[in-house]
Amino acid sequence: MERDNTKDKKKASDSNKPAILAPAGNRASFFAALSAGADAVYCGLKHFSARMNAENFTVGELARLTAMAHDRGVAVHVALNSLIKPDEIETAGNLAEVLSRYIRPDAVIIQDLCFVDLLRKRGFAGRIHLSTLAAVTFAEGLRTVSLLPGISQVVLPRELSIDEIRQMAAACPRGLGLEVFVHGALCYAVSGRCYWSSYLGGKSGLRGRCVQPCRRMYSQKEKSGRFFSCLDLSLDVLVKPLLSIPEISTWKIEGRKKGPHYVYYTVTAYKMLRDEGGDPGVKKTALQYLEQALGRKPTHYYFLPQRPYPPTTNGDETASGLFAGNVAAGGKTGSVSPRFNLLSGDLLRIGYEDRPGHGIYRVGRAVPRRGRLYLKYPSKKPPAKGTPVFLIDRMEKSLREKINALEETFQALPEQSYRPGRKKTPLPAVGKVRPKPWEMNVYRSLAQKGRPKAAEIGLWLSQVALRQAAARNLSADCWWWLPPVVWQDDAERVAAWIGQALAGRARRFVINAPWQLAFFSRLKPLEVWAGPFCNLSNALSLDAVSRLGCSGAFVSPELAGTDFLSLAEQPPLPLGIVLAGLWPLCLSRTAPVNIKPDLAFLSPRKESAWIVAHDSCFWVYPNWPLNIQDWRKQLEKKGYSCFVRFFESVPEGVTLKNRPGVWNREAGLA
Repeated sequence: MERDNTKDKKKASDSNKPAILAPAGNRASFFAALSAGADAVYCGLKHFSARMNAENFTVGELARLTAMAHDRGVAVHVALNSLIKPDEIETAGNLAEVLSRYIRPDAVIIQDLCFVDLLRKRGFAGRIHLSTLAAVTFAEGLRTVSLLPGISQVVLPRELSIDEIRQMAAACPRGLGLEVFVHGALCYAVSGRCYWSSYLGGKSGLRGRCVQPCRRMYSQKEKSGRFFSCLDLSLDVLVKPLLSIPEISTWKIEGRKKGPHYVYYTVTAYKMLRDEGGDPGVKKTALQYLEQALGRKPTHYYFLPQRPYPPTTNGDETASGLFAGNVAAGGKTGSVSPRFNLLSGDLLRIGYEDRPGHGIYRVGRAVPRRGRLYLKYPSKKPPAKGTPVFLIDRMEKSLREKINALEETFQALPEQSYRPGRKKTPLPAVGKVRPKPWEMNVYRSLAQKGRPKAAEIGLWLSQVALRQAAARNLSADCWWWLPPVVWQDDAERVAAWIGQALAGRARRFVINAPWQLAFFSRLKPLEVWAGPFCNLSNALSLDAVSRLGCSGAFVSPELAGTDFLSLAEQPPLPLGIVLAGLWPLCLSRTAPVNIKPDLAFLSPRKESAWIVAHDSCFWVYPNWPLNIQDWRKQLEKKGYSCFVRFFESVPEGVTLKNRPGVWNREAGLA
């Protein structure tokens, strides 16, 4: 069912059509993208990629692959979209120099603002794209993005509807393009607002090491299921309206952990939908290709605002792969009668990773539809009868031939030797102002019980909080905290709330994404701090928000203890830190099906959490708080100025656990 791409029409890069951007986590997938006629390929190196679990590439390998792609008129984007710790600045800078001198990609994808300076100072002449992990979620925020030198494209969140995308495009400053996901895996959380994996075990999603706790089984009272595990995004035929938005320069396919079969079929399908989507026959064939791509069941998500489609299900299994059949018998050797032809070399997954009998099986020889494949299980616990079997990867003969031909070309290219960069990265000047240490307690409402008085008051910005503060003449004295996520539909309301606060003589605010500075027409005489959800983790990213106009900044609370101390040695502006309180595992735009809010649910390890709605997001909280209060004096001595405690209402029936809440302070951040 393969399509011959050699006779395709003029490439999108030669017209006004958006480029098809293909994923590649290994060499075979890179070659599959070239074979399918992708306009650009994005991939990562062994360091600083948001898909560190992918195979990724060495510098020498990627240099040769980039040369091959350029010879074919295909662009290469390199993902450096990882959170950078204080002691990694030199390594990151040297890698930026290696990219500039040896690999020469067309674009680099970043989330950490330190790379804005590092790439330019190390000679990178290509484009810089801002990752979806940076969470640019509302149109006016693009204006702040445009103030960062060198940013030429923004990857939009997957949660946006077509109407919101149009609003983003209408507000897009000249010189800034937009990139939209059209296909691939979805995360339950908003990108850049998930700490679930990190909070439970130090493996940060912001550093590409997420262990996907959202895909596990959970239970709430008598119900159990994979309540947070999402289907795959597939805009398929709905991509047509995107063609009428000139600001959208790129259609992005997610999947750097996927194999070449997936890459080839998805790229081919979306090229057909882009170039010949008006032809019913072509459209039908493209949809068939997407069905064969071996992903999860598809969803359009929020793309159609009048018909939103929840990405989660009733707790059903949402593992990737094409369902091939069920295990027919138990014991050490079972069998499966496949629903379609199996090819020699096909890769099968038996069951699910967190279930007994899970395993990966390579098909030794072809098996016809409804034939019989006998399985030998690597697991000591064989799967039960009825366990599902999925096809997760394959390599058709024609695709293998194309990949092998490109592999021969690759091997014929001379290996490129390189010397890692050795330049010293200058750090920003230390800030001159060192305020006296002070505390802030942050509330949802002034009516919350047990409100200590020996600290300044912070309030999450809302109509209720504004009304309460005005009634008590506290508007001017409060610190007003903006939400960690402001969707386009919320932006007008948030702007109105800020206007109300300013009318009440409020002068102190905490933003939770750098782009929220767009809500303020002028910053003087205001005091605006970058909040902890800005994920600031090194001196250069702190300096970036300082130059944007922030008066102070809270460091990322998921850092290790050594990182906290190191950051305080070179602060370009006053620093704050979250000392204690409930910190969310994640924020989502989606209420999971079959999970009730404000009611505890349990993980397989009996860890308890609950969901609560705030504004337009759903916050997932663990039942044990962050608590590093025993470090207060040490942090103060190092130079931290502001110490924050969060106060959240705990639902009835939820009991907070007495367990260490030091997060990654001692174990470190992976």
